[in-house]
Amino acid sequence: MTGENGEDGHKAFYIHIEARPGKEDDVVQMLRDIYGCVLDESATGPWFGVRYSPTTFGIFEAFPNIAGRDAHVVGGGGDIFRDNSRVNEILTSPAHVYRVDVLRNKAAVGT
Repeated sequence: MTGENGEDGHKAFYIHIEARPGKEDDVVQMLRDIYGCVLDESATGPWFGVRYSPTTFGIFEAFPNIAGRDAHVVGGGGDIFRDNSRVNEILTSPAHVYRVDVLRNKAAVGT
């Protein structure tokens, strides 16, 4: 994980994910599983699972503040990334998580 918490305000994670060749469908399923978890997180605002290339994926998720982002980390989506056997089987390397500040947005960021 890189990036600082900084001052409180709208926060986000950008997560870079590289699938092992042949494991792309497993990564898509992992994104579905994470999405299912974040639906119940009141502080998780906009959430996007994206694909850049056949093997490169990402997640962008926004929160109203540091506390909301921290609550997300200990939730079900975080549990999926902590499932070492699963992620080691389908990812080329651990997902890289970037802490980012939301400077401007056109969407509601959490509650």
